[in-house]
Amino acid sequence: MKFISWNVNGLRACCGKGFGETFAALDADFVCLQETKLQEGQIDLQFEGYQSYWDYAEKKGYSGTVIFTRHTPLSVAQGIGLDEHDREGRVVTLEMETFYLVNVYVPNSQDELRRLDYRMQWDAAFRDYLCRLDRHKPVIVCGDFNVAHQEIDLKNPKTNRRNAGFTDEERESFGQLLDAGFCDSFRHFYPTLEGAYSWWSYRFRAREKNVGWRIDYFLVSKRLVPELKSAKIHADIMGSDHCPVEIEL
Repeated sequence: MKFISWNVNGLRACCGKGFGETFAALDADFVCLQETKLQEGQIDLQFEGYQSYWDYAEKKGYSGTVIFTRHTPLSVAQGIGLDEHDREGRVVTLEMETFYLVNVYVPNSQDELRRLDYRMQWDAAFRDYLCRLDRHKPVIVCGDFNVAHQEIDLKNPKTNRRNAGFTDEERESFGQLLDAGFCDSFRHFYPTLEGAYSWWSYRFRAREKNVGWRIDYFLVSKRLVPELKSAKIHADIMGSDHCPVEIEL
């Protein structure tokens, strides 16, 4: 089975940049999108053979997630079951026969780290949520985690040391999630590969120069690692400031 995750940075805008053609070419069993920036009824986007499950933010034009799937889930959940964290449309979970698939758009700590404290609360609550799921069956969790875990995961680690997405707190929190029983699928296959990024600023021709960050991930329960066939970053696919990432099981 093929899984795709992509922060589209506005799904309506992305649809004007060839999203339909890209969706068809990726030919995945599950396509998880983040930052759709939609409210219910604002788009009629359907693909033959796929069902879709959405989580919308209360705030208009903000956040939002969706999963398109060829496989009918046993159950669907929006959010993580905590009202203080479930107003921004950040999580969709599909329960499948042998695994959970969780699509997440993790909060950004923002300029001057004004939301870092909230981000730490979110990370802890989300980690608990994943661990609860993992006690029942293996978990595949993907999305924009808004953190570059190691120095190898961004072009300029030294100058970004205290910037959102590369603080010690965020990196340590991501490490705690891995320690809780999850594997970073891309680093499983490419532990030392440099220059592999999934997000580039729109400024300073960053993508052209490959001055980027790897902040989009597929994590899997460690007992699923033997099932991993491949992990890819589709840096050649345009349409957003992020590119799609992929795993095959």
